[in-house]
Amino acid sequence: MRMAESESLHFSIGVLGISGGSLLLLVNDYASSPEDPLITDTALGVLLLIFAALLAYSGVRRSQSHNVLFGSLCLTVSALWCGSGLVHILAGENINSSRGLRDAMVPGLAAFTLALLVICIVAVLCHEVVLSFIALSLCLACAHRIAGLADSAFGHSSTAVCYLMVCFVGAYFGSGRLLSYITQRKIVLPGTFNKDSMEPTQHQEANDVVAVGVIMNLLSASVLACPLLGVVPKLFSGHVPWLWTAGVFQLGVCVKSYRSMDTLAATFYGFTSILRFTEGYTTLVVHFTNQVPYSPVPFPVVFSVLFFILALFNLQGGFVNSIYQLFFVAYCIAIASEPQSFFQRGTQGVQAAIFVASAFVLFITLYNMASSNKIPTGAGFLKNLLARSNRFVLQTNGKELHAPYLGYSKYADAEVLGHGCSVLAAFSITTSISSGNPLAILILPWAVVSGGVLHLISGSVAFARGKTLESTTFVLYGIMWTVWGLTRFGGLYGDVRGLHLAVGIISFMLFNVLVTAGALFLNKAWFIYTFTFQLILISFLLDALDVLPYGYDIGVTIILGLVSFYMFLASIFNLTFKSPQMPFGDPFIKLSGFGGGKDSCPHLPARKSSSVQQIAEIMKNGGICGMPTDTVYVLVAACNRPQAVEKAYRVKKQAKERPMSLWISSIKQLEPVREQISPLLWDFMEAAWPSSISLVIARAPWMEFFGLGDSSKYIGTPQSIAIRNPDCTVATHLINAVGPIAVTSANPTGEADTTHHNQVYAKLGDKVDGVLCDGPSPENIASTVVDCTKIESGQIGFFRVGLIPKSKVLQIFEEIQKKHMHGQMNGAFEKDISQSLRQT
Repeated sequence: MRMAESESLHFSIGVLGISGGSLLLLVNDYASSPEDPLITDTALGVLLLIFAALLAYSGVRRSQSHNVLFGSLCLTVSALWCGSGLVHILAGENINSSRGLRDAMVPGLAAFTLALLVICIVAVLCHEVVLSFIALSLCLACAHRIAGLADSAFGHSSTAVCYLMVCFVGAYFGSGRLLSYITQRKIVLPGTFNKDSMEPTQHQEANDVVAVGVIMNLLSASVLACPLLGVVPKLFSGHVPWLWTAGVFQLGVCVKSYRSMDTLAATFYGFTSILRFTEGYTTLVVHFTNQVPYSPVPFPVVFSVLFFILALFNLQGGFVNSIYQLFFVAYCIAIASEPQSFFQRGTQGVQAAIFVASAFVLFITLYNMASSNKIPTGAGFLKNLLARSNRFVLQTNGKELHAPYLGYSKYADAEVLGHGCSVLAAFSITTSISSGNPLAILILPWAVVSGGVLHLISGSVAFARGKTLESTTFVLYGIMWTVWGLTRFGGLYGDVRGLHLAVGIISFMLFNVLVTAGALFLNKAWFIYTFTFQLILISFLLDALDVLPYGYDIGVTIILGLVSFYMFLASIFNLTFKSPQMPFGDPFIKLSGFGGGKDSCPHLPARKSSSVQQIAEIMKNGGICGMPTDTVYVLVAACNRPQAVEKAYRVKKQAKERPMSLWISSIKQLEPVREQISPLLWDFMEAAWPSSISLVIARAPWMEFFGLGDSSKYIGTPQSIAIRNPDCTVATHLINAVGPIAVTSANPTGEADTTHHNQVYAKLGDKVDGVLCDGPSPENIASTVVDCTKIESGQIGFFRVGLIPKSKVLQIFEEIQKKHMHGQMNGAFEKDISQSLRQT
């Protein structure tokens, strides 16, 4: 029910946001004339940006619940109003003339007219009446707006009528959902809910935001193709808001794709965002300098190679995406073949082809994600082809494929994008600037966006996954590429060569020395990569001191580009294929800690019976192991191995107030000592287990039955012990194999709970003899600990309320009490009572 309420809230925010923005444009269109606008362009632009931010929030939150069409609609309208708002702000600040407003608006509006029409058609096919009506009305509004800009005789009335329809429908449905959320479903307006739209759609594609990335490609293609078709005279600064809006949204799609564990899509839209920012940058240079920049040949050629490799590996997702990405290979080749690429017809012609291809891909993508019926894309072709080969084995898309190093991460690995950007940044500076305007050579956006912005994104994702060294490397290099790009190729260098500039570069070199030293413990490939970047920094230093030998900088950048290319290729290859694997090499220095000691401490997949049996043998021989449970990871030892119990206690550095507990696989393991347990407690155990409930009971002689010996002092206190039957298949099988176990949390006392198998080794070091690996914990909350030492008096207490709520435990206990009040008793005690009666 809470999910349903959240769905209503996010739906209402999105619909009301669309209605609010439509009302703004409705009032402005009705009350304005070409000579006397009701709302100034600057104010209108700011208000549209506010509504765009609101819709972006709603679209992102809604896409997380797999409502693909509504999330795509919100993000599409958000991009529409974001670009429109920026264009109006430029017009309000007199950067564009009235004629410039028309030329700036038409390409963007044309793209969104087509995108909204596609969303409308898919919504109709999926029986989403409300969404189809809103999408169609907005589509018609954009079309009428284009007509009004082309000929003022059309006026604004028809556009306003379309927005009026959106206002009426959106206000009713949005208010209905909001009212339902506020009243907790007590008041539901007729027609605002239906079964299909209420519940999150099941079995959707993993990545629900790729459609937005395709729409942004459609947008940029429209902007660049319009001059070729004669819709606008030429590219100019008024088109920059559309291009950079597309770039920003594609960066968002990149990050969201990592959240959806879709590395290939994240890499593709990261690459396309570089193109969007570069296209916008080029038009700005023309506006401010009246010079058309030209692109050096090496960079776009290398870019086309990366796009081709990406398209090749995308075959596992079907032919549609691979063929679509080949258009961008052609686009990069067109950029390389024409000096003033974005302003020449060859490049613009490729963008016209991308416009048509994007429309088809958008329809197929949206329909396949929103409908139970699928349009064939050839997704299983590569898998079926390789099934006949014993040499190449595809990776399975399970959670272990993107398992983080430490802790729980919701992001896939970003190294493919990071290394790809290193290739691009390196080859972008192979063209030297001897004289003239540095902005006239198209290097700055390639270096700053690919080398800086996307490196920072890759570093952030790596940090979220626990890859500390990789994260530090990407962030450090991202900052260096940004600073150096702005200084050297942004016109900020000037005559400031000297020692004071060299000091900053030397500081980066010192940091990189530490990174390179850390790479000695990672693998050979990373060491070579970081060492080569040190050579790049030396070239930066020599250039700052004006003593750079001829050709040195080009040589080391090519070397870095080739090393980065190998790491890019190896990362994407190993991500796709389980075998064979392209090697990164072993570390030069191998420690006995995390990463270096896995050979001596087996990390075994918990889902395999052979792994559980191997861990059981280690425990039978006196070893201590890490194990997943129904809550967090724990450290375990066999009770019949007293030395192992003591070892676990010492490793844990157990605090006296948090002693070890005793775990069993089922209450049947207590049958031999059942006579020593009170009837009420026994029945409470039966009712409460298996679960995430630990029961603290009075200490009794029956513990000696499990062979603890002197080590029993490490379990519980002199007065009581905690006992539990976990609701976890892996734990149950292991306890069945070795008998009852002594358990403590797999972290030193005082630290946070361990929520991933790699944390066991990271926190406890090589003192652990084995780890059962099952990825992130299903819950990040520990068990509920119940005080049953006074249960005979009808009272229970709580030492800790964890995963199981207090009310649930009390409900179970009340039911057991009621049974005993009606005379239902433990059979073992009934036998004792009858024997005592006969004796009397």
